[in-house]
Amino acid sequence: MGRSHNRIILIGNLGKDAEIRVTPGGKSVATTTLAINDPAKKDESGKPGTEWYRIKVWGRLAETVGQYLSKGKQVYVEGRLSIQTWKDREGNNRYTPEVTVDQLLLLGSGPGMSSGAGDRESAGAGDRESA
Repeated sequence: MGRSHNRIILIGNLGKDAEIRVTPGGKSVATTTLAINDPAKKDESGKPGTEWYRIKVWGRLAETVGQYLSKGKQVYVEGRLSIQTWKDREGNNRYTPEVTVDQLLLLGSGPGMSSGAGDRESAGAGDRESA
C-alpha cells in the first residue's frame, strides 16, 4: 500500500466560545466551530460564502483553549480532517467536517497578547483520546 497523509491547515474565526468537558478517562476535550471565508462560494447577494468546520482539541491544549478562545477570535489550526455523518430532523444524511487539532496559534491581539503574536502549543499523541 502506498503512503497516505491526512493534514489540514486553516485560518479563520471562531463561531462560538470553546466548550470544555472531561471524558470518563479524565482527558480534557474542547470543541468549537471555525468559520473560513470562501470567496469562490457566493451567497444570493454576491457576498463571499463561509465554510464551517467543527474543531476538537484534546489534553493540556484543550485547557488552554478554554481559557483564551472565545467567539470571533482569529486562529490558525493544524490537524487531521475527518467527516462526521449525522441525520437531521427529516432523516436526511448530513456531513460536518471536523478537525482534530495538533497545533494552534492565536492570531491578532487580545488580553495578555501583543498585536500579531500568539501562543503556539502542540498536543502530543498521548494527549488525544478517540471519541
